[in-house]
Amino acid sequence: MDTRRDTSLPFMKMHGLGNDFVVLDARVRDVAMTPGLAKLLGERHRGIGFDQLAVITVGEGDAHLTFWNADGSIAGACGNATRCIARYLMNESGKDALHLTTQRGDLYARDAGGGLTSVNMGAPQLDWQDIPLAEQMDTLELPIEGGPVATGMGNPHCTFFVENAEAIPLEQFGPRYEHHPLFPERTNVQVASVTGPDHIRMRVWERGVGVTLASGSSSCAVAVAAARRGLTGREVRVDLDGGRLDIDWREDGVWMTGPTMHVANGVLTPEFLADAT
Repeated sequence: MDTRRDTSLPFMKMHGLGNDFVVLDARVRDVAMTPGLAKLLGERHRGIGFDQLAVITVGEGDAHLTFWNADGSIAGACGNATRCIARYLMNESGKDALHLTTQRGDLYARDAGGGLTSVNMGAPQLDWQDIPLAEQMDTLELPIEGGPVATGMGNPHCTFFVENAEAIPLEQFGPRYEHHPLFPERTNVQVASVTGPDHIRMRVWERGVGVTLASGSSSCAVAVAAARRGLTGREVRVDLDGGRLDIDWREDGVWMTGPTMHVANGVLTPEFLADAT
C-alpha cells in the first residue's frame, strides 16, 4: 500500500463577469495560506492567475470567507467572489439562502432566480474614519482634482464621475490614486459615467490587482456615491467591461445581483506548493 502523504491541494476557478478567482475549500483540507503563496498563485504565467483568491473555512454561519489580492495582500471584501462562492455553497447544500461571515462582517446571500445570485454587502461606510481616510473631511467631495467620492464597502473606494469613462486611460489613472496619501490603506479607483437615472457605466482599478473586468464592491460603492450625489436613485444598473450588475441600496444594506460561473476544478501539485515556500 502506498503510504506517501498526499501534499497536493485542490482548487476551483470561478468568475463573475470576468472578475476571476481561485477558490480553496479549507473546510475539507487545511490551507496554510501565506502572502507568498497567494502572490505566486496570482501569477498568470507561473501560477493559476486571479483577481482575488478566496479561502472557505468553517464559520459561525454557513461558511467564513477570507480574500487575498493578486499582490499577496488581504482584501477585506470581494463582492463577486462572495456571489460565486454563495452559488457553489447553495448548489452543495440545496439551500436558497446563506449566512456568510467575512472580515467585512456578516453577509447574506440568496438565489435570485434565473441563474442569478444576490449578496447583501452590508451598509456602506460613509464617515472618513471608517473608510478610512487619513484625516477628517467631507467624503462626498474629496480635496482631489475631479472631486471624487470616498466610500467604504469593507474596503476603500474612490469614485470619479466623468463624462466618458471609456476615454480615461485607467492603466495610468488608477495607480495614481490607489496610492494617494488620503488613503492610508490604499484604495480601489472607479471612473463612472451616469447615462440615466438608473444606469451607470463604470470601469475599475482594484488595489493590489490593477484593471479588472468587473468588481462587485466597486459597483456597490459607485451606486452609493451616485445616489448620495443625487445623480441616480438607489437602484441602478451598472455596466462594467465584463457585463452587468444590478445594485439596490436598501435599508438593510447594498444588494448586488448578477451571474456567476464555476469554470473548473484543479489540483495544485506538490512541486508548485514546495516552490511557494
